[in-house]
Amino acid sequence: MGRIAIFTDDPGWHGKQLRLAFANRGYSAEYVSLTECRLQLESAALPILIPRFEQTLPDAVFVRGVPGGSLEEVVFYLDILHALKLAGIPVYNDGRAVERSVDKGMTSYLLHRAGLPTPATWVVRDRAEALAIAERELKAGNMLISKPLFGSQGEGIRRIEKMTDLFWLTSSHGIYYLQRFVNCEGDGYSDTRVFVINGQALTAMRRRGKSWLNNVARGASCEQIELIDELASLAIKATAALQMDYAGVDIIKDRQGQYHVIEVNSIPAWKGLESVCGINVAECLAEDLVVRYLGQRPVGLNSDAS
Repeated sequence: MGRIAIFTDDPGWHGKQLRLAFANRGYSAEYVSLTECRLQLESAALPILIPRFEQTLPDAVFVRGVPGGSLEEVVFYLDILHALKLAGIPVYNDGRAVERSVDKGMTSYLLHRAGLPTPATWVVRDRAEALAIAERELKAGNMLISKPLFGSQGEGIRRIEKMTDLFWLTSSHGIYYLQRFVNCEGDGYSDTRVFVINGQALTAMRRRGKSWLNNVARGASCEQIELIDELASLAIKATAALQMDYAGVDIIKDRQGQYHVIEVNSIPAWKGLESVCGINVAECLAEDLVVRYLGQRPVGLNSDAS
């Protein structure tokens, strides 16, 4: 039986689903935190030490979570992912993909560079410059979103609606990330999450937020929608721009009917998506990994069985 390492600090529902999906393909899966790994550069030892894989490195690694921490800690966790790939171990998504997506500035740059529609964005170091940008946008009738450069699930995000909001405008460790707010079409607040695996859009859902933050972790409801060609194409191109095996791509349609790619997530959750789409996402992810990287024949288990 082959062996897979699932990097996560909180296996939860997603970890269980992945473990079952890999077991269906003849692979046992072990949960490992990147905080437990280390490099040991001795001639007689494996250079990368992963708990429960001390004798032989795993056949592949599935990255389900990268812990936060100091800059040095996060760089070290990414070093482990890079080292594994250099050692010939498939890493899904790999360190470079994770780096690109957790850094919102680089995500925005790569989407813009690829010619994809994405909101106007500014990433600056100087507070006076950030304030000048915000004042100019507000006077032009635009609201802004202030985000930490690193973050997820809506943590630390604020909306700048009026001039008095500028009093609390703060940097994220010295960096200001400002993005023009997109008013979505229709009533209330909503966006679309498209799930992409190996260059193909798997399914999509609409998230309806209780506020302008549409994160499921913050109470947004989910509903399946038709995956039209324009949405699928945008999501596939966004995933390719960041060179990911799979991704959750967030897209908003504005009041003029134009789509905007907001985020590309390299470690997306899919519990809400699966609850409405009738597809076992973990089975699809496991199949893509073992077929493309480990040479296994497709099993084809993508039903809603869990």
